[in-house]
Amino acid sequence: METLPPTPPVALGALLRDRRLGLRHLAGPAEADVHGVHASEMADPSPYLLGGELLLTAGAELAADADADCEAYAERLVRAGVGAVGFGVTPVHGTVPRALAAACERHGLPLVEVPPGTPFAAVGRAVWRLMAESRTGELRRVAEAQQSLAAAAARPDPVPAVLTRLATALGGWAALLAPDSAVEAVAGAGPGAGVREAVGALARRVGGGGAATATDALGGTQLAAYAVGGGRVLALATPSRTPGDHTIASAAAVLLSLLTTHRPARAGAEAALTRLLLDGSPAAALPPGPWYAVHARGAGDPGALAAALGTVLLDPRGPAVRLLTDREPTAQPGWRLGVSAAAAPGALTAADAQAGRALERAEAARTPLARHTDPGLAGLVGEAEARAHAEALLGPLPPALRDTLRGWLAHHGSWDRSAAALGVHRNTVRQRVARCAELLDRDLDDPDTRMELWFALRRLP
Repeated sequence: METLPPTPPVALGALLRDRRLGLRHLAGPAEADVHGVHASEMADPSPYLLGGELLLTAGAELAADADADCEAYAERLVRAGVGAVGFGVTPVHGTVPRALAAACERHGLPLVEVPPGTPFAAVGRAVWRLMAESRTGELRRVAEAQQSLAAAAARPDPVPAVLTRLATALGGWAALLAPDSAVEAVAGAGPGAGVREAVGALARRVGGGGAATATDALGGTQLAAYAVGGGRVLALATPSRTPGDHTIASAAAVLLSLLTTHRPARAGAEAALTRLLLDGSPAAALPPGPWYAVHARGAGDPGALAAALGTVLLDPRGPAVRLLTDREPTAQPGWRLGVSAAAAPGALTAADAQAGRALERAEAARTPLARHTDPGLAGLVGEAEARAHAEALLGPLPPALRDTLRGWLAHHGSWDRSAAALGVHRNTVRQRVARCAELLDRDLDDPDTRMELWFALRRLP
């Protein structure tokens, strides 16, 4: 299955320029990214927000001259990550409260006025329309870039040509790095020494087979590394990162993997490359399968192992021999094998990671073959390692705060439901959660932080 880029956000400025809406900027920045629309008259709508929304309200819970109410309201919205506020005048307020405008200005929260003749539904439709237009444009850009990369792969000098097209599509620097981090081919303006060192560190993370991709940022420069196979890595340094860039770079990584495959697997790689060029989709480069990724270690001939498993798709360079076969693998003399679950062509990156973990289990158990089992996310980390991490992460919290945090996360941040489950007042839950955030020095509104803390709490009694 082809991976599609996520929907880009809508610029607040685009809504302000839409004369049919008649929105007027009042306070805070005039530009912001809008990821959705939510209408609420609650004094605290934050439990129902994901972040990035244009929050539409008529201010039913705000008094026009209540500075403290407006200040607290703006603070709550900023903590919830609201992208902007659209305040509808009439029937509750004849004008936008000056106290709210002042509070939004202080907190850097964009505030726009929604005139009486503009329904909130019209604002929502405008946002979804702009998102659809942006999505269509991004998909078109991705499709054109993939076609350009496929055409470059058909040139007599395919690897430099693919890198040049990729660097042009992303507006940055692209390089193919050898297993020893030496540059085999490069395109685009070279980055500075610091960026080059950071890219090299990313390349080492993926070159050994530990991860398929890795990203980072340094001084405004976006960095990425993609495993190509055989220890090679596609390294990128770009001035920005848009939603479709990952899809484009992934297609380039597939092409480079096929173009640099060593000779014993060349016949299958050339056939796959031909299908990729004709069909224009990385997932179309192989038959539907199902396919199995295999990681192997042993003293035998990798070519003979590939023949025994019925495949020519073999990568013998790296910490482990990696194979791809459409036959269900069986144990082979002289080898330890890790076998993925059956996978479609579009899911081979995950299958490759599954095979790597299965090989680790086979070696630990001294068995000739181990197959992937689905332990869920919690099973991706060893129990002892997970518990040690949980103790270190949650060490600053006493038991009472751990219990409160567990209950609050279990109820998705709802103050009322958490309070009922814990048998305390909702204000007590707020105070304790705020204390947890202070002791942990973490932003508990961040979904990544909540996920990490939840898994840590699950590892402790």
